[in-house]
Amino acid sequence: MGYLKFPAAKDIYLELNGRKIATVQSYSAHTSRSSRLIEAFGQEEPVGAVPGRVEHRLELKRVRAVPGVEQPEFYGCSDFNLVIVSPGRRVVYTGCQWTDIDESAAVGGNVLEEVQVVAAGRTEI
Repeated sequence: MGYLKFPAAKDIYLELNGRKIATVQSYSAHTSRSSRLIEAFGQEEPVGAVPGRVEHRLELKRVRAVPGVEQPEFYGCSDFNLVIVSPGRRVVYTGCQWTDIDESAAVGGNVLEEVQVVAAGRTEI
């Protein structure tokens, strides 16, 4: 049995209005689809399945503001993108909204430790 290999990320960042606003040290992504079975009268087994809506949930770790860039208030941010650049591919999660933020920082630092995000779409270039 073969395994599907994904190239490691070289750069992970958050983008708002075409501007890089934060870097991300690591991420995990979970995509699910709510499909439904089609049942026919008199049949014991389903006769097919219909794909449902797709949901992208992401967990971002060690989110840091980009130095030197005027930062928007992250708690007010919506409709931003998560960009993952890997050798030979670029994945962009669009229409992102944060759902949970766990924050901690040292004196003089600006770090959001963990951010949970939902995304409206995913494209791979």
